[in-house]
Amino acid sequence: MDDTNALGEFLRARRELVRPEDVGISAHGLRRVPGLRREEVAMLAGISSDYYLRLEQGRDRNPSVQVLEALAGVLHLDPTRPPT
Repeated sequence: MDDTNALGEFLRARRELVRPEDVGISAHGLRRVPGLRREEVAMLAGISSDYYLRLEQGRDRNPSVQVLEALAGVLHLDPTRPPT
């Protein structure tokens, strides 16, 4: 069994790079983490925050293509550009 969580690590790293302003969310108040909160990513992707948390924690490792595409849109992933 593979104990690595490459998908979760990737999602966390990308989530930190997207600012709330980049997706139309006002960033008022104190934020403990850089970038988007998990709940914000989930809301924008149209999935439950619990499901997104399971993906980040590696408890669900088989998201559908539709979920991956929604997350890619929220996290500003473009297949024609390498990640920054």
